[in-house]
Amino acid sequence: MNHNVYSTLLTDLYQLTMMQGYFLQNKHQTMCVFDVFFRQRDKTHYCVFAGLSQLIDFIQNISFSKEDLKYLASTKLFDDKFLCALRNFRFEGDIDSVVEGEIIFPQQPIVKVHAPIWQAQFIETALLNIIGFQSLVASRASMCRQAAGDRTIVEFGLRRSHGSTAGLYASRASFIGGVDATSNVLAGQQFDIPIKGSMSHSYVLSFDTELEAFESYAKNYPNHCLLLLDTFDTLYSGLPNAIKVFDGLKASGYNPMGVRIDSGDLAYLSKKIRIELDKAGYEDTIIFASGDIDEFVIDALNSQNAKVDAFGIGGKLVTGDPNPIFGVVYKLSSIQVDDVMQPKLKISDTSQKTSNPGIKQLYRVYDSQGMAVADIIALQGEKFDDPFTLRHPTERHRTTKITNYTLRNLHQKIFEKGKLKIKIPDISKVQEYKRNELSKFWNEYKRIVNPHIYKVNLSDGLYDLKQKLIYQSKLFKQL
Repeated sequence: MNHNVYSTLLTDLYQLTMMQGYFLQNKHQTMCVFDVFFRQRDKTHYCVFAGLSQLIDFIQNISFSKEDLKYLASTKLFDDKFLCALRNFRFEGDIDSVVEGEIIFPQQPIVKVHAPIWQAQFIETALLNIIGFQSLVASRASMCRQAAGDRTIVEFGLRRSHGSTAGLYASRASFIGGVDATSNVLAGQQFDIPIKGSMSHSYVLSFDTELEAFESYAKNYPNHCLLLLDTFDTLYSGLPNAIKVFDGLKASGYNPMGVRIDSGDLAYLSKKIRIELDKAGYEDTIIFASGDIDEFVIDALNSQNAKVDAFGIGGKLVTGDPNPIFGVVYKLSSIQVDDVMQPKLKISDTSQKTSNPGIKQLYRVYDSQGMAVADIIALQGEKFDDPFTLRHPTERHRTTKITNYTLRNLHQKIFEKGKLKIKIPDISKVQEYKRNELSKFWNEYKRIVNPHIYKVNLSDGLYDLKQKLIYQSKLFKQL
């Protein structure tokens, strides 16, 4: 099923004006390479790559309609010859990418676009929009999964999301990151994600009494009875009424599911609730907690030995709060000059913003136990000695000798000359892949607070090329 909601004109104006500039100078067919990578994020280290399926949809459906061209003409910014050329515009280049669900780190070329420059330029905005948002949410979901362990997580951020499209794809990305289900019915239909939900405070308030509301809900859903306790008083009203209703269900041959708390001191309340439920003979019922929960709240609840069995996570997950920008960028790394690909790099006074030049490959190194040791960004075709030495990206005296290892190329061919080269996997397979790959990283790299820094190294060839271009740039400034 095609879930593409991205119009061809979902782009920034300057992409089109630059495209026209290339076209009018007869440079539009010049081959180039762009890299997609993200910069260091606060409070986290590893991230999860997501959104590839929607990127594929967008690229396969690029087409300037008559209405699109009419609108562009009305802006008075575009030459008729350029607009005429857009009628048959299609993406005809190559795209290499990491697998959706891959564990990724800052500065790594996670997507590589090799195409005529006007085509590569055009897809930038949509690519960053799609990959940046879904990777942001998938990464936060993975952190929540890391904190929650085997306990159930339900994503229900649709009401807090920044629009319907964001809500839909946040649910998708959350599932890739590791949640078990979503409250988003459309996401359930379109992406085959399990859907779950219970009741709100308004349902309780719509009845004369809390007990009457609980009895009505239990009658309608005897096999899925999860009761919300905190409309009036969690411990002295909600919980006693829930136990009364559970007694009635049990007498009728049904097993109550559990209770939900949405406010208050979740650690304290969950302990008190667990004691009372167990006394009443409902040891198997779950305590479901919600209310501005994220991985840090879960981590704090763990430290207090809270008795929470499942979590509902909404606004903080789907908006990326408190760091809602993924920081993904798209930088030119190589361009054709006289039939030769010439490496390029952007230089900045901020070292992190100085890009890596040339056409590159991304590798992951595993030790003899199959655990990830480090990643290497290397020039395409570069060979490694065996054993080889890992060197820090900037402090080259810091080295690690690697023996008895396995090397994996993290890139796969997505498009070749505009033709799709992969079969898009089912989303459950993407989630499984992410889970399996994350298990190959030591726990120190996955800590919620102050994770150990995973090594991402530059090969000798790439480092030397980067220093050469930086030196040449400094000489040029002195002229």
